Amino acid sequence: MEKELVNKVAGSGIISFDLEEYYPKEEIKIFDLKEYLFMGLILKEKDFRAALLTTDWEQYRDKNVAITCTADAIIPMWANMLAASYLQPVAKEVVFGDEKKLVETILLKKLSGVKGEDFIDKRVVVKGCGEVSIPESAYVEITNKLRPFAKSIMYGEPCSTVPIYKKK
Repeated sequence: MEKELVNKVAGSGIISFDLEEYYPKEEIKIFDLKEYLFMGLILKEKDFRAALLTTDWEQYRDKNVAITCTADAIIPMWANMLAASYLQPVAKEVVFGDEKKLVETILLKKLSGVKGEDFIDKRVVVKGCGEVSIPESAYVEITNKLRPFAKSIMYGEPCSTVPIYKKK
């Protein structure tokens, strides 16, 4: 007599929440102000404005763009604003910072659309390991969203979880 295998995880009613589904899928581009510096150190307003006029902005169309400067130079705030003013009409998203900051900003923006009410009295596992590195802030954000509504929040995989919160 063969014993029937029972998938206890499938029958548990646990909802798996995968943060990777909110990870930006569009191409990421870096707009590095270093390329516009005189002698790699100084940003000259007149030259910078002229260079921006001749920049091919189409290369940033529908891309997520991070504005940064990888040179050790003092960049006036208006320079970042000016670059953003050119990027905004063509890029999908424009953020000041590096690629990591861009990913974090987009991820948090997408998570802001999650409705905690959809998880009333649900048991939720926030998936831990995956293909891409998820910023810690995303885990904190989803915990903040779910806690007022979920019956329980766990971290990991449905077969092996770490309890985070349980409604009393």
